[in-house]
Amino acid sequence: MQVVIVESPAKAKTINKYLGPGYEVIASYGHVRDLPSKDGSVDPEADFRMLWEVDPKAQKRLNEIAQAVKKADGLILATDPDREGEAISWHVLEILRDKKAIKDQKVERVVFNAITKQAVLDAMRAPRAIDVALVDAYLARRALDYLVGFTLSPVLWRKLPGARSAGRVQSVALRLVCDREREIETFVAREYWSIVAQLATPRGDNFEARLSGADGKKITRLTVGTAAEAADFRAALNAADFTVASVEAKPLRRHPQPPFTTSTLQQEASRKLGLAPARTMQLAQRLYEGVDVGGETVGLITYMRTDGVDMAPEAVAATRDAIGAQFGDRYLPGAPRKYTTKAKNAQEAHEAIRPTDPNRTPASVARHLDAEQARLYDLIWTRTVASQMESAELERTTADIRANVAGRALELTATGTVVKFDGFLTLYREGRDDDDEDEEGRRLPAMSAGEALARRDIVTTQHFTEPPPRYSEASLVKRMEELSIGRPSTYAAVLAVLRDREYVKLEKKRLVPEDKGRLVTAFLQSFFTRYVEYDFTADLEEKLDQISADEIDWKQVLRDFWNDFHLAVDATKELRVSQVLDALDEMLTAHIFPPADDGSNPRACPTCGEGRLSLKMGKFGAFIGCSNYPECRYTRPLSGGEGAPEGDGVRKLGADPETGLEVTLRDGRFGTYLQLGETENGEKPKRSSLPKGLAPADVDLTTALALLSLPRPIGNHPEDGQPILAGIGRFGPYIQHGKVYANLDKGDDVLNIGLNRAVVLLAEKRTRGGRGAAPAGRTLGDHPSGGAITVRAGRFGPYVNHGKVNATLPKSTDPETLTLEQAVVLIDAKAATMPASKTKSPKKAAADGEAKPAARAKAGAKTGAKTTAKKTAGAKTAAKSATAKTTAAKAKAPAKSKAAKDAAG
Repeated sequence: MQVVIVESPAKAKTINKYLGPGYEVIASYGHVRDLPSKDGSVDPEADFRMLWEVDPKAQKRLNEIAQAVKKADGLILATDPDREGEAISWHVLEILRDKKAIKDQKVERVVFNAITKQAVLDAMRAPRAIDVALVDAYLARRALDYLVGFTLSPVLWRKLPGARSAGRVQSVALRLVCDREREIETFVAREYWSIVAQLATPRGDNFEARLSGADGKKITRLTVGTAAEAADFRAALNAADFTVASVEAKPLRRHPQPPFTTSTLQQEASRKLGLAPARTMQLAQRLYEGVDVGGETVGLITYMRTDGVDMAPEAVAATRDAIGAQFGDRYLPGAPRKYTTKAKNAQEAHEAIRPTDPNRTPASVARHLDAEQARLYDLIWTRTVASQMESAELERTTADIRANVAGRALELTATGTVVKFDGFLTLYREGRDDDDEDEEGRRLPAMSAGEALARRDIVTTQHFTEPPPRYSEASLVKRMEELSIGRPSTYAAVLAVLRDREYVKLEKKRLVPEDKGRLVTAFLQSFFTRYVEYDFTADLEEKLDQISADEIDWKQVLRDFWNDFHLAVDATKELRVSQVLDALDEMLTAHIFPPADDGSNPRACPTCGEGRLSLKMGKFGAFIGCSNYPECRYTRPLSGGEGAPEGDGVRKLGADPETGLEVTLRDGRFGTYLQLGETENGEKPKRSSLPKGLAPADVDLTTALALLSLPRPIGNHPEDGQPILAGIGRFGPYIQHGKVYANLDKGDDVLNIGLNRAVVLLAEKRTRGGRGAAPAGRTLGDHPSGGAITVRAGRFGPYVNHGKVNATLPKSTDPETLTLEQAVVLIDAKAATMPASKTKSPKKAAADGEAKPAARAKAGAKTGAKTTAKKTAGAKTAAKSATAKTTAAKAKAPAKSKAAKDAAG
């Protein structure tokens, strides 16, 4: 018997079918141990000794693996074919050796680039040893990330209250976002004008030509900068005669892009499908591990963590056959296309992301997939097939036109591009960014040199240059790859961490840095400049690649890094908070104190008129305060802007007509809120928080009074005539009918929700269970051991339930898109940490409850004997308590599975 270790239970089930008897395939559920989240887990003084801790959730599974290996003839480590997968195999092997489970069994390593029967059987025939260089590269990366995080983060906490951890790669990615925001804030728009002549040929065909030259000088986009200059050119062109000087048509060929890598898949899925990188990787993982197609579980795509762009020869041949059959020989190039990449590390040795069988078309598998999986598979399939198709043939025509006017030589240019043969474009066109232009389809009419043209109109248009756009997730991934920051397989996790730590937020699919993110970046740029430089980070990534290629020693890389890094950290420990604030105040001036519209000094205190505003630090983070404190107590949030609270965090909105009390908008510890009046005789005034999505700038007196009047009656329920109320509570806007409470959906307005909508929400709530009862939730499917798994909304966030086991969803996991496989991993991990008596299935518990009275009586008769036995065992229990406590203490920092890391960062 051979024991095969893979990462996921879905993959284990499929591979077990392929291998048949003689093999036992067991899932490790991703990583099984990690560095404890405490100081000293990596010790530079002991040559970077690393202390590993087994994930308590994995302990039960590891014991099962160890028992199976002890009885087996051999161990086959078949975790994922990348650096992380190699590390998991190494960790499992080390733990098995510690447990004395490995004696004379043969240990081999195999990798499956695709989960198909042929790919699995081929891999089993080509085993190898664990790649020590890949493991060393993993160890170096893990140690670097740990040393940066656990050395730098305490400095942040001391100098910037409210700041969270700083990661090695995350900090540089955050700097990219913040640098782009600074470019936008300091951008100065420049005026320019375009001059377009609307002309017609003698045959009446209309087209447009742009002014491209004047008086022997070339006219570029920004050349004409004023309305007067534009008017002068317009007048000259209105008086001119137009003649075709020359016409030139050039053939062009547009070649297809290579199949997807991890990075390009994330970018294109973001542009075309609107998927976040983390979601793209979740879906790709499911397609790789396999779905049920015609009664057989089969992997639909090859491994999705790769930087390689080429395909296996047999895959290329199958793709070319599919092209010939579906599109004809005209769309098939004479020779297969070969793609290469300049990247050097071992991960790039893998194939590109492609369908395991190009004949399995998107239409043929769509019914076996959910909507998002089907769309992603279609994207991968079309890109792969298009990569082996014939190039598109285009023709670009350029017409130079002379404007004949007394005393001036004016030139215009008209261009057009037409597709002569669509080639791969018949199947696939790459997504374009917002500012990309596409001239395809713009055709020029037939014309010849010397031909006179008629003038229809001369149009001058004013423009202003625009700042660079904020990064989308796709464009940030692209930029990180261009700068060689991090690795494509980690990009999804990096972005998720930035959002989870609230360093950035997504607005209209663009990344906007939060104030705390800008503070952290400014601090690192001021005092740890080298370690957030793009070139330094890229150079470190190159060294990690050299380690994986077994070219340099991994511990030497750590020594070189640590020698300089710990000195830089020690230097900042002596910094005074005032020094830090002065540096941040200067760096963030454009953000904190943007120029005032009236030209006044943006740093002048609006309350006392004499003090100077600057950055201050308080118990709950940074704020803006007056230099005349305590005489002047003016404060405002870091980026208050229009409509934010003024003075002592208070903005007056007006008086309540009924009570005469003043209504104010205030900045509190937990956000902005409304208040009616002031505290009198120890009695707190009425207050109301702002509904999510309502900006302080949008709050006027009418809106404030409406919010302060909540809860408001909506009407009476048609079934019993009892009132329905709408209000804002601890968990957000809600409606109430008797003892039933229902949260409002994202699109509902607590101030305007009507009776019909309220009745619908209450009915939906009752079907899920009322307040105080566990809602029924959405059923995902059955657990492999039996019983339904549901995803539910709980008081402390969404969770999955199976019998008596409840597992909280990671913060970055969307409960609406959670899959059954992900839920099984969470349920099993949670169950492994619970006492066996609490994890019995409902069926088993019922059977236990039906025990015969005689059996219960017999059990009761043994109670006295057990009590005596317990007293005797008491000394032994106490003797073991120290060991038990030590074991429990080591289990405080559970490691995450690699799939979970991709989703949650």
